[in-house]
Amino acid sequence: MHSHLIPGIDDGAKTIEDSMTLIRELSGMGFRKFYTTPHIMSDYFRNTPEIIHQGLETVREAIKAEGIPVEIDAAAEYYIDDGFVKKLENEKLLTIGANYLLFEISYINCPDNIEDIIFRMQVQGYKPIMAHPERYPFWHNNFDQYRIFRDQGVLLQLNLNSLSGYYGHDAKKIGEKLVENELVDLVGTDCHHLKHIEGLKRGLKEKSLRKLFESNLLNKHL
Repeated sequence: MHSHLIPGIDDGAKTIEDSMTLIRELSGMGFRKFYTTPHIMSDYFRNTPEIIHQGLETVREAIKAEGIPVEIDAAAEYYIDDGFVKKLENEKLLTIGANYLLFEISYINCPDNIEDIIFRMQVQGYKPIMAHPERYPFWHNNFDQYRIFRDQGVLLQLNLNSLSGYYGHDAKKIGEKLVENELVDLVGTDCHHLKHIEGLKRGLKEKSLRKLFESNLLNKHL
């Protein structure tokens, strides 16, 4: 429910050949359905629903032509900035399923108004999903913050590669702690390129990953 497989519109796959290489690899690992989620960032990746849907159809056609047994749909990974607030108030946003809204924030600091923005999402009828909370360093020494977000109705999405150590020791440690405390609602590959595939293959050996897959992840119901 979190990947970057549409070519040429963000920092994920660059060409349709890249897209198909990643999809073939993921299919070989057992993935059967994707919600790919290109970045939408006001100052950098200025994607629109039209751009994303057009790219999605290109990928679907290539999958069909190769006969790969997977389904693919698209939403977006929204970056919380001033542009996002304007979109939230004035546009219909791209969601996973009917109303699950994937968002990310800066790795440098948390927006001061994050709770207000989360509330606005909910008022608009969205169910907010925070992408890769284990990768935000400002909460690594404040683990209770994850519980606070859950209590506010925010779903937490763990990157599978965090458990492989791909993003460093701290993200791995927090990811494992989130699993141990049953605070993970969804998992995603966040796959951009082949190095992420290599990390995923390494992560299959992690004990925490096996425990995670035995839990009642929302992925199973999307």
